[in-house]
Amino acid sequence: MNPVIENILTRRSVRAFNEKQIPRDELEQILKAAIYAPSGMNRQTWQFTAITNHEKIQALAKIIEKVLDRKGYNFYNPAVIVLTSNDRESCWAKEDNACALENMFLAAHSLGIGSVWINQLQNISNEPEVRAFLREVGIPENHEVFGIAALGYAEKAVNQDIRKTGIIKIIE
Repeated sequence: MNPVIENILTRRSVRAFNEKQIPRDELEQILKAAIYAPSGMNRQTWQFTAITNHEKIQALAKIIEKVLDRKGYNFYNPAVIVLTSNDRESCWAKEDNACALENMFLAAHSLGIGSVWINQLQNISNEPEVRAFLREVGIPENHEVFGIAALGYAEKAVNQDIRKTGIIKIIE
Protein backbone atom coordinates (compact mmCIF):
# COMPACT_ATOMS: atom_id res chain seq x y z
CA MET A 1 0.00 0.00 0.00
CA ASN A 2 1.12 3.55 -0.63
CA PRO A 3 2.83 4.77 2.61
CA VAL A 4 0.93 8.09 2.68
CA ILE A 5 -2.43 6.32 2.39
CA GLU A 6 -1.34 3.74 4.96
CA ASN A 7 -0.44 6.58 7.36
CA ILE A 8 -3.90 8.12 6.88
CA LEU A 9 -5.70 4.79 7.33
CA THR A 10 -3.79 3.77 10.49
CA ARG A 11 -3.84 7.05 12.43
CA ARG A 12 -6.06 6.96 15.52
CA SER A 13 -6.72 9.40 18.36
CA VAL A 14 -4.69 8.77 21.51
CA ARG A 15 -6.34 9.58 24.83
CA ALA A 16 -3.66 8.35 27.24
CA PHE A 17 -0.05 9.50 26.94
CA ASN A 18 3.09 8.40 28.77
CA GLU A 19 5.72 10.81 30.11
CA LYS A 20 8.26 10.45 27.27
CA GLN A 21 9.16 13.81 25.74
CA ILE A 22 9.00 14.50 22.01
CA PRO A 23 12.41 15.33 20.51
CA ARG A 24 12.63 19.01 19.49
CA ASP A 25 13.47 18.21 15.85
CA GLU A 26 10.39 15.99 15.54
CA LEU A 27 8.15 18.66 17.10
CA GLU A 28 9.55 21.15 14.59
CA GLN A 29 8.74 18.76 11.73
CA ILE A 30 5.15 18.44 12.99
CA LEU A 31 4.79 22.22 13.20
CA LYS A 32 6.28 22.64 9.74
CA ALA A 33 3.66 20.22 8.40
CA ALA A 34 1.00 22.53 9.89
CA ILE A 35 2.19 25.59 7.98
CA TYR A 36 2.10 23.62 4.74
CA ALA A 37 -1.64 22.98 5.09
CA PRO A 38 -3.96 24.69 2.63
CA SER A 39 -5.57 27.94 3.72
CA GLY A 40 -8.35 30.01 2.15
CA MET A 41 -6.87 32.22 -0.57
CA ASN A 42 -3.48 31.20 0.87
CA ARG A 43 -3.82 33.92 3.51
CA GLN A 44 -2.19 31.83 6.27
CA THR A 45 -3.65 33.98 9.06
CA TRP A 46 -3.00 31.27 11.63
CA GLN A 47 -0.56 30.92 14.50
CA PHE A 48 0.67 27.65 16.03
CA THR A 49 1.78 27.92 19.64
CA ALA A 50 3.46 24.77 20.97
CA ILE A 51 3.67 24.40 24.74
CA THR A 52 6.06 21.77 26.09
CA ASN A 53 6.13 22.95 29.70
CA HIS A 54 4.05 20.48 31.75
CA GLU A 55 3.14 23.09 34.38
CA LYS A 56 1.84 25.52 31.72
CA ILE A 57 -0.15 22.73 30.04
CA GLN A 58 -1.74 21.80 33.35
CA ALA A 59 -2.36 25.47 34.23
CA LEU A 60 -4.45 25.78 31.06
CA ALA A 61 -6.18 22.48 31.88
CA LYS A 62 -7.12 23.89 35.31
CA ILE A 63 -8.59 27.00 33.68
CA ILE A 64 -10.66 24.82 31.33
CA GLU A 65 -11.69 22.65 34.27
CA LYS A 66 -13.03 25.74 36.05
CA VAL A 67 -14.62 27.54 33.09
CA LEU A 68 -16.31 24.44 31.64
CA ASP A 69 -16.86 22.65 34.98
CA ARG A 70 -14.88 19.61 33.77
CA LYS A 71 -13.64 17.98 36.98
CA GLY A 72 -10.14 16.51 36.67
CA TYR A 73 -9.57 17.80 33.14
CA ASN A 74 -5.93 17.31 31.98
CA PHE A 75 -5.73 17.09 28.12
CA TYR A 76 -4.90 13.36 28.65
CA ASN A 77 -1.45 14.38 30.01
CA PRO A 78 0.34 14.99 26.67
CA ALA A 79 3.99 15.96 26.28
CA VAL A 80 2.97 18.91 24.08
CA ILE A 81 -0.12 20.90 23.23
CA VAL A 82 -0.28 23.03 20.11
CA LEU A 83 -2.80 25.85 20.26
CA THR A 84 -4.00 26.55 16.73
CA SER A 85 -5.32 30.08 16.63
CA ASN A 86 -6.51 32.25 13.81
CA ASP A 87 -7.82 35.74 13.15
CA ARG A 88 -11.46 35.71 14.20
CA GLU A 89 -12.30 37.90 11.18
CA SER A 90 -10.90 35.38 8.68
CA CYS A 91 -13.73 33.80 6.67
CA TRP A 92 -12.02 30.41 6.73
CA ALA A 93 -10.25 30.46 10.11
CA LYS A 94 -11.85 27.28 11.43
CA GLU A 95 -11.41 25.37 8.18
CA ASP A 96 -7.79 26.52 7.76
CA ASN A 97 -6.95 25.40 11.27
CA ALA A 98 -8.71 22.06 10.74
CA CYS A 99 -6.48 21.37 7.73
CA ALA A 100 -3.39 22.34 9.74
CA LEU A 101 -4.44 20.10 12.64
CA GLU A 102 -4.87 17.14 10.32
CA ASN A 103 -1.42 17.76 8.85
CA MET A 104 0.02 17.77 12.38
CA PHE A 105 -1.78 14.55 13.31
CA LEU A 106 -0.57 12.75 10.19
CA ALA A 107 3.00 14.04 10.59
CA ALA A 108 3.00 12.97 14.25
CA HIS A 109 1.69 9.52 13.37
CA SER A 110 4.38 9.08 10.72
CA LEU A 111 6.95 9.71 13.48
CA GLY A 112 5.35 7.25 15.92
CA ILE A 113 3.83 10.05 18.01
CA GLY A 114 0.20 9.94 19.12
CA SER A 115 -2.27 12.80 18.89
CA VAL A 116 -5.80 13.85 19.66
CA TRP A 117 -7.87 16.88 18.69
CA ILE A 118 -8.99 18.99 21.66
CA ASN A 119 -11.89 21.43 21.12
CA GLN A 120 -12.42 22.94 24.56
CA LEU A 121 -11.12 26.47 23.81
CA GLN A 122 -13.14 26.99 20.65
CA ASN A 123 -15.99 28.85 22.34
CA ILE A 124 -14.26 30.17 25.45
CA SER A 125 -11.17 31.96 24.08
CA ASN A 126 -12.53 35.28 25.34
CA GLU A 127 -13.39 34.17 28.85
CA PRO A 128 -11.20 36.42 31.06
CA GLU A 129 -9.05 33.65 32.58
CA VAL A 130 -8.59 31.93 29.23
CA ARG A 131 -7.72 35.18 27.43
CA ALA A 132 -5.20 36.03 30.16
CA PHE A 133 -3.46 32.68 29.57
CA LEU A 134 -3.55 33.15 25.79
CA ARG A 135 -2.01 36.61 26.22
CA GLU A 136 0.71 35.11 28.41
CA VAL A 137 1.73 32.63 25.70
CA GLY A 138 1.63 35.22 22.91
CA ILE A 139 -1.67 34.54 21.16
CA PRO A 140 -2.85 37.77 19.49
CA GLU A 141 -5.95 39.47 20.89
CA ASN A 142 -7.76 39.12 17.56
CA HIS A 143 -7.23 35.34 17.49
CA GLU A 144 -9.54 32.56 18.58
CA VAL A 145 -8.25 29.09 19.35
CA PHE A 146 -10.03 26.78 16.93
CA GLY A 147 -8.43 23.58 18.12
CA ILE A 148 -5.60 22.09 20.11
CA ALA A 149 -3.35 19.22 19.11
CA ALA A 150 -2.38 17.14 22.14
CA LEU A 151 0.78 15.22 21.23
CA GLY A 152 2.77 12.49 22.94
CA TYR A 153 3.61 8.83 23.00
CA ALA A 154 0.67 6.49 23.58
CA GLU A 155 0.49 4.89 27.03
CA LYS A 156 -0.75 1.67 25.43
CA ALA A 157 -1.30 0.29 21.94
CA VAL A 158 -4.07 2.04 20.04
CA ASN A 159 -6.94 -0.01 18.59
CA GLN A 160 -6.31 -0.35 14.87
CA ASP A 161 -9.71 -1.82 13.97
CA ILE A 162 -10.74 -0.91 10.46
CA ARG A 163 -13.41 1.75 10.31
CA LYS A 164 -16.63 0.47 8.79
CA THR A 165 -18.86 3.53 8.97
CA GLY A 166 -19.54 6.28 6.51
CA ILE A 167 -21.08 6.39 3.09
CA ILE A 168 -19.08 6.39 -0.10
CA LYS A 169 -20.79 6.83 -3.47
CA ILE A 170 -19.25 6.91 -6.89
CA ILE A 171 -21.56 8.23 -9.59
CA GLU A 172 -20.56 7.48 -13.16
